[in-house]
Amino acid sequence: QVQLVESGGGLVQAGGSLRLSCAASGSIFSMYIMGWYRQAPGKQRELVATITTGGSTNYADSVKGRFTISRDNAKNTVYLQMNSLKPEDTAVYRCNAVRVGLGYNYWGQGTQVTVSS
Repeated sequence: QVQLVESGGGLVQAGGSLRLSCAASGSIFSMYIMGWYRQAPGKQRELVATITTGGSTNYADSVKGRFTISRDNAKNTVYLQMNSLKPEDTAVYRCNAVRVGLGYNYWGQGTQVTVSS
């Protein structure tokens, strides 16, 4: 069992930056693929970024060059640094943890990010 708690969301003007954090507890954090997803009102949930246990990263085309995902296994935390924010980045951002091969898949409650124009 893994518990995920996100923080760092808020209201920011277009062009600004935010850093989201997701603190994990309850299992061996380093063995999980971590990801950030977002869902805007009236839209489907979409992948933002993932980071593997080895540190390889993957990004949605819409955030490449602006967002950076990272993890600190010593702190059981994954981060999402978001720069050059746009109004279309407005969404609830949720943290995800997956243990490949064992079928474990956990979600945080989410944190709201609002970008004003």
